[in-house]
Amino acid sequence: MILCAVAGAMILLMAAGCIQQQETVVSANDGTTPLTVAVTILPQKQFVESIAGEHARVIVLVPPGADPHTHEPTPKQLEDIGQASVYFKVGSGIEFERAWMDKLSGVNRRMTVVDSSTGIHLISGYQDPDEEGAAPGTQDKPGVQNSADPHIWLSPKNAKIMVENTYQGLARADPVHKAEYRANTDAYLKKLDELDADISLEIARNQVHTIMVYHPAWSYFARDYGLLQIPIEADGKDPTPTGIENLIQQAKADNITVIFASPQYSTKSASVIAKEIGGSVALVDPLEEDYLGNIRNVSSAFTRGVSST
Repeated sequence: MILCAVAGAMILLMAAGCIQQQETVVSANDGTTPLTVAVTILPQKQFVESIAGEHARVIVLVPPGADPHTHEPTPKQLEDIGQASVYFKVGSGIEFERAWMDKLSGVNRRMTVVDSSTGIHLISGYQDPDEEGAAPGTQDKPGVQNSADPHIWLSPKNAKIMVENTYQGLARADPVHKAEYRANTDAYLKKLDELDADISLEIARNQVHTIMVYHPAWSYFARDYGLLQIPIEADGKDPTPTGIENLIQQAKADNITVIFASPQYSTKSASVIAKEIGGSVALVDPLEEDYLGNIRNVSSAFTRGVSST
């Protein structure tokens, strides 16, 4: 298995090297051909397409069903990157970007890289499930790369900032359509404002205070709407039997009836807890392409996850 993994990595690097040796032609857009735009995760695809519409062809580096903790770009993706005019990275320390961003930039040195997280206040204390040793509260310390929670897009308020950063990058890459992009951006921002207001009302009306999740991806959502997020995993590891018992007792104390898991992770521990509290497991996907619809559905799921008694 180790030899296979090493061989696979060498193939990817060789592919990147071959593409890098080619002359990459990424000229300023004249408005007559669609921009080739690269993004890391699926929600960003909706951001770009809502702004640029038919003027952009979007490459998603972490495709549906892939895990951003472990995914590696395919040779075809590396080839596509060679034609991209702009790359919108999440910028918050998502594992895929930490591992591959320098290599992707090397494939296409004319590609502009835009940091979508500019202007967002990051939450510290996140532990990368694939790394160990980072202490909470160290996001601003030199040499610590895994202490900020990377899941910034799961807050509609943060999404507004990401969308604005996306507009700025698209307007610079394709100034011919700048006015159209501005109008489309404003329309999408209005939808995000409506989504934010609806979620605030729904959570307040249902008196939701606590959610229990397997993977702690929802910290920014919880911060925005005054929720306590209780994660089942700790530092990327399943809880011990004692930890599970403590979580069961906490779920009962907080009238939690639904345990939330993500399709990218095992539901075993969540199922054990749900069975003991007489509840259920619900899947909430942090990487769904339909950002507006998905976040609205997740909010509704969270309101159903706490008993009114």
